[in-house]
Amino acid sequence: MTGREIDNLIKLLARLPGLGPRSARRAVLQMLKKPETLMLPLAKALEDTAHAMTTCHVCGNIDVTDPCHICAGTDRQHDMICVVEEVQDLWALERGSSFKGLYHVLGGTLSPLDGVGPDDLRIDQLVTRVRETGVNEVILATNLTVDGQTTAHYITERLVETGVKVTRLAHGVPVGGELDYLDDGTLTAALRARS
Repeated sequence: MTGREIDNLIKLLARLPGLGPRSARRAVLQMLKKPETLMLPLAKALEDTAHAMTTCHVCGNIDVTDPCHICAGTDRQHDMICVVEEVQDLWALERGSSFKGLYHVLGGTLSPLDGVGPDDLRIDQLVTRVRETGVNEVILATNLTVDGQTTAHYITERLVETGVKVTRLAHGVPVGGELDYLDDGTLTAALRARS
């Protein structure tokens, strides 16, 4: 149907989350129509980013500087850390909230069935960071899954000896949500966390 190079590009794009073979084919066709304005700038941006990106040694964020722009920010509250599972969670919170504290990316959740234990995550680094930096509050923003809840409980237990205040994100009815469309677990959590 097409040349090897085009097929290879489609296969590579199809491996990205949210893109299947059909979406990848449409994206490649669009880039092929405008190689100077779409394909070549994209290729350059991918190469530049691949060479410039690094992982922040403080929080685990991905950025082009180490420490990242959040950890180095002078406009941030350095006495508050929000703990997230993955970098995409950090980016979602940055995009959609007015949180001005710092973050800590765990790199996943505890999952005994998948062989992921405490030593596989950045939990020890979090405890050390809390002890050494004068943090007053740790906000646990793990997902409301069994593994996310287990991870949050484990972190809470590890932080007890530090004396730091540990809180969780509120959860329940979303803004604009209709009660009839919510699942039973969300409604139960919303009733328990009512204010």
